[in-house]
Amino acid sequence: MSTHDASPQHQTTATPGGANWHFDTMQTHAGASPAAGHGAHVTPIVASAGFTFDNVDHAASIFSMDTLDSFAYARAGNPTNAVVEQRLAALEGGAGAVLTASGQAATVLALLSIVRSGDHVVASSQIYGGTVGLLNDRFAELGISVSYVDEQNDGDAWRRAARPETRAFIAESISNPLCTVLDTRLVADVAHEIGVPLIVDNTLATPYLSRPLEHGADIVVHSTTKFLAGHGAVIGGAVIDGATFDFGREPEKWPALHTPSSPGEAGLWERFSPLRLAYLLRVRALLRDYGPSASPFNAFLLLLGIETLSLRMRQHVANAREVVAFLSEHPLVAAVHYAELPDSAWRAAAATYLPNGAGSVFSFELHGGIEAGKRFIAALKLFSHIANIGDVRSLAIQPASTTHSPLTESERASVGIPAGLIRLSIGIEDARDLLADLSAALDAAHTDTIARDTRKEAHA
Repeated sequence: MSTHDASPQHQTTATPGGANWHFDTMQTHAGASPAAGHGAHVTPIVASAGFTFDNVDHAASIFSMDTLDSFAYARAGNPTNAVVEQRLAALEGGAGAVLTASGQAATVLALLSIVRSGDHVVASSQIYGGTVGLLNDRFAELGISVSYVDEQNDGDAWRRAARPETRAFIAESISNPLCTVLDTRLVADVAHEIGVPLIVDNTLATPYLSRPLEHGADIVVHSTTKFLAGHGAVIGGAVIDGATFDFGREPEKWPALHTPSSPGEAGLWERFSPLRLAYLLRVRALLRDYGPSASPFNAFLLLLGIETLSLRMRQHVANAREVVAFLSEHPLVAAVHYAELPDSAWRAAAATYLPNGAGSVFSFELHGGIEAGKRFIAALKLFSHIANIGDVRSLAIQPASTTHSPLTESERASVGIPAGLIRLSIGIEDARDLLADLSAALDAAHTDTIARDTRKEAHA
């Protein structure tokens, strides 16, 4: 293997007694060991750029990847980060995980580990706008093309979009802001029929609401900034591998996993697929080389958030359901996009893949268009006007005037973002206070609309 200042590293997800633990226990204990932190009961922040070797042979074994449970340089791995990686892998039911500096970095590494110039990706058109920009602009600069599937739960649509050079399918378990729900098993089966892995962004669902690997997905990515951390204090990302996709079946399609780093060496797949580590070690090699490493300070704050994930998600969902019911009956609201509603096109998929609820990020449409939306946002007192989601605090934004403002009205309509659309991220406050704030803001928008219409009539 070529010489680097840091080697790929992997920590297994095995935790004493963890195989039989339930979710609430895993989110609190998986990956952590008091003894490993000199007896500290809380996982310590290991603020060290480098790590000492026992001897020359130990150092050599790390760089040759004969030893995978030690550290060399923090760009490729860190003991604090390793605890988070083990915990996320346990919660998602994966073989392992790699922590990154952001959710965007996680998506980049997940794809670039297997996709290169001349290759092609098929994506759901409902994916996060930042991912669309990544694929349309940055990946295009690398010679990687993308096709989009509008009807994401239509298997034939994915088949038609695939090409001989297709190397990955990517979609979201729950989309932002329209709360569409992926039929994971259906799309995974088509991906495997084509001979490519399915990557699922599970950010909005978290493993508490959905575990895509159990339904055929091969790789999961997260923006840990959102619900996993929950507090809105840090950004981060993660790649979790189920180690289920057979990259050895058509080795010519996956040169990165089969080409030796140095003459005489075996490729990653030959060396590490029996350990279910080949893909993750490729991801970690890119983490080392490109450098989007997670800070151990951010990892520590993320870990604190994960410890209360299930408690928060239950409250997020309960509050979201009350808000959805309220908005669905309000005369100023033209439509509510939430997968649990009886008339939602995603209700059946939600019942299958989201048994604990359809999350708490969704959107609704106001009568009165963009101006009514602006008045609504301006009148909110408890909801924060912010371009983030997944916070313990409730958040609101108008896509047409912010995140999607560069698009024309027809372009926004084509991606399901009408002028009067408001996106909400429901927090864990008392639902009565949330409803009072929404009611006052809707009344303000409605009153202004009536006043404006009255003035128009008086001048007619």
